[in-house]
Parts: sequence; structure tokens; C-alpha cells
Amino acid sequence: MTTTPHSSFIIVGLTIAGKKFRPSDWAERLCGVLSAFGAEKKMRYSPYVGPRNYKGEKAVYVDGRLYEVEPMAYRFVLHFAQDNDLQLIQDVAATRS
Repeated sequence: MTTTPHSSFIIVGLTIAGKKFRPSDWAERLCGVLSAFGAEKKMRYSPYVGPRNYKGEKAVYVDGRLYEVEPMAYRFVLHFAQDNDLQLIQDVAATRS
């Protein structure tokens, strides 16, 4: 379960064994760690990391460009997935839809 240093990937809220990852708001919490407050004093997710759904499951999109901006943050989310035995969809398109 490794990716190349600059690849984009999706962390799916299912373990390799297929068990649903808990808590149910894990994706928002993970993305919240990498968020910041904008000028309008509202929290904004990073443009490189965001919650989404993947085939009906909670997921987190990670844009490979995060590595160029903040390599430690990129490694943090990658290790989060690996440490929790979560499914990774590797080499996804660089756009978030």
C-alpha cells in the first residue's frame, strides 16, 4: 500500500478487510487537521485535501501537489491511511469533482 511521492490518491473509509472505518466523521476530522481560517473567519479545507464520497463510502481526496507544498502533511495523511489499514485508490486525476 504505497504510492509514489507525488501521486494523488483517495483514502476510502473501509479497511483492507472491508470493515467500515469509525467514527463516522473521520473524513471531516482528518481534513480539519489541514484546514485554515480564511479572511471571512470561516474554516476552509485545504485545496489539496478534502472530504468526498467514493462509491458510496466516506473518503478523503489527497492531491499529489500537496507534497510539493507541504511534504510532512502529505506523509501525515498517507501514514494515517496506512496506520489504520484503510483502502487507497492511487493515481487519481488531479481535479476534485
